[in-house]
Amino acid sequence: MDTFDAIYQRRSVKQYDPDHRLTEEEVMTLLEAAMQSPTSFNIQHWRFVVVEDSELRKQIRAVGNDQAQMTDASLLVVMTGDVKAWAKEPERYWRNAPAAVAETLVNWMGPFHEGDEELQRDEAMRSIGMAMQTLMIAAKAMGYDSCPMIGFDRDAVSKLINLPDDHVIGPMVAIGRGTKPAWPKPGQLSHDEVVVKNRFEG
Repeated sequence: MDTFDAIYQRRSVKQYDPDHRLTEEEVMTLLEAAMQSPTSFNIQHWRFVVVEDSELRKQIRAVGNDQAQMTDASLLVVMTGDVKAWAKEPERYWRNAPAAVAETLVNWMGPFHEGDEELQRDEAMRSIGMAMQTLMIAAKAMGYDSCPMIGFDRDAVSKLINLPDDHVIGPMVAIGRGTKPAWPKPGQLSHDEVVVKNRFEG
């Protein structure tokens, strides 16, 4: 599928065929595509929690406003990020770069993040967001539907997946074979309303 077709056709589908399964190769293809997403300093904060256990999915649904896609979709991925990834062997993020470039960026990484917990969290969440969109566009390109979700008890889901203390939980994404089309777009804002040239008016 053409990239622009995938972007325009991607919609948040709520109903899925519960009997459909993605192959291991398809899941790997999707996750590898998501891993091509950009991150600040190439830190790659994302940690994709692929929920395969059916009982765990039911437990997530129970604290997720009973959203059927949490159990029925072929794939459920909880998007999480390592907030402290910048401090964990940062050399590995630049191991294939020229030595001078790697040294500069690795040495800059610590001072840039140290002591600024808001920045650390924001960077992890930004990385999650970019990877999540890549994941959904890739799914559409493969002929599958998806649905990003924030309507769940974050603390409860964090406990269910044993989220480490230095990680943050983002949205989750359901992917699979949709059985009912999404609603027509309910109210797309105009170009003029969302595009600001140069600066906001005073």
